[in-house]
Amino acid sequence: MNTYRDFDNYLKEYPDEEGFFGSYGGSYLDDPELIKAFKEYAEGYNTIAQSSQFIAELRRIRKEFQGRPTPLYHCQKLSNLFGKTQIYLKREDLNHTGAHKLNHCMGEGLLAKYMGKKKLIAETGAGQHGVALATAAAYFGLECDIYMGEVDIAKQAPNVARMKLLGAKVVPVSFGLKTLKEAVDAAFEAYSHEYKTAIYCIGTAAGPHPFPLMVRDFQQVIGDEARTQFIEMTGHLPDKVIACVGGGSNSIGTFIPFLADPVELYGVEPLGHGPAIGDHAASITYGQVGVMHGFNSYMLANEDGSPAPVYSNASGLDYPAAGPEHALLHDMGRVNYVTIDDEEAIEALFLLSRVEGIIPAIESSHALAYALKIARQGRPNSVIATLSGRGDKDLDYVIEHYGTGDEFLAKRGIVLK
Repeated sequence: MNTYRDFDNYLKEYPDEEGFFGSYGGSYLDDPELIKAFKEYAEGYNTIAQSSQFIAELRRIRKEFQGRPTPLYHCQKLSNLFGKTQIYLKREDLNHTGAHKLNHCMGEGLLAKYMGKKKLIAETGAGQHGVALATAAAYFGLECDIYMGEVDIAKQAPNVARMKLLGAKVVPVSFGLKTLKEAVDAAFEAYSHEYKTAIYCIGTAAGPHPFPLMVRDFQQVIGDEARTQFIEMTGHLPDKVIACVGGGSNSIGTFIPFLADPVELYGVEPLGHGPAIGDHAASITYGQVGVMHGFNSYMLANEDGSPAPVYSNASGLDYPAAGPEHALLHDMGRVNYVTIDDEEAIEALFLLSRVEGIIPAIESSHALAYALKIARQGRPNSVIATLSGRGDKDLDYVIEHYGTGDEFLAKRGIVLK
């Protein structure tokens, strides 16, 4: 097991020039034209991202357009409810568009302008990435095509409306399970025909090189801010840092600045209905190593090695693979990967709403639920959980399936005064 003392030079070592995080990652592509396109993409990013002009413009955008830094909020009432653990939330729900996704979408949009591209192509699950990319496209004056599974379109009507209002074309995906994995497949296919004038903007820290590196770099602002803010507020480091993991963009951005600190890190995967195949999307906990969507990592697979069906009540987490850097950090023992099921996440959503007046996304509620699980142990702790997005996108779904909270919490033995 690697301890925090082994991570001082981590960012210089990973990924390597071929995009590998140890044995994970890389660029597994068969189409010669796509290989050429991704080589151009990687060279463009590695060159432009080092430019002081690019960095300065991105910093200005983050401050003036996105509203960064986002706050670190101490949940005093929620902490008091469970006793000795002090819970802090990194409020990415207050980032413009309501989620962390804009952190990398504005970076990708700016990169597209520097590379002379005219269109942004992407997939989306919960719709947060789609809304963020549509926002970036509007800001930079670019065309935007968003591929979204029909199941997710039905669950996430508010975000579909936002994407269209921002000028994006929402392309329904009607094959397979009609969720995030199929949306990625469809977006990849479209990009293979349009790469000369468009760039593909993946919604998570996964995919072929340079996507995991690029998304990590753009999302690292979450952890950089949270670390500085916590020290300013308390004078010391937190004991634990928690974030939800689907593909892993908000979590890798949260974890990276804490790797070399004596801080426990927890990546929370969606257990859904339970551990049976098809009932969850916990790819590190239950998966095996394989290749999907052009990269090598832990993935949920059928007996023939093909991607297995996945499920989560959080549309942004129902992806059958984790980003390659998460696979490496799991193998190193630096990040603990744990699970939270549907009802634990919904309980956390209702508790935060009722006690603190903050309605979180179901994705973020998985991270909060694990923070509450730690708090229930009754030991003194300080915990940062990344609230990756706001929950207005989920309201129709939550109310239809779980009500407004009173009966649900009562059935779980929770009575709020």
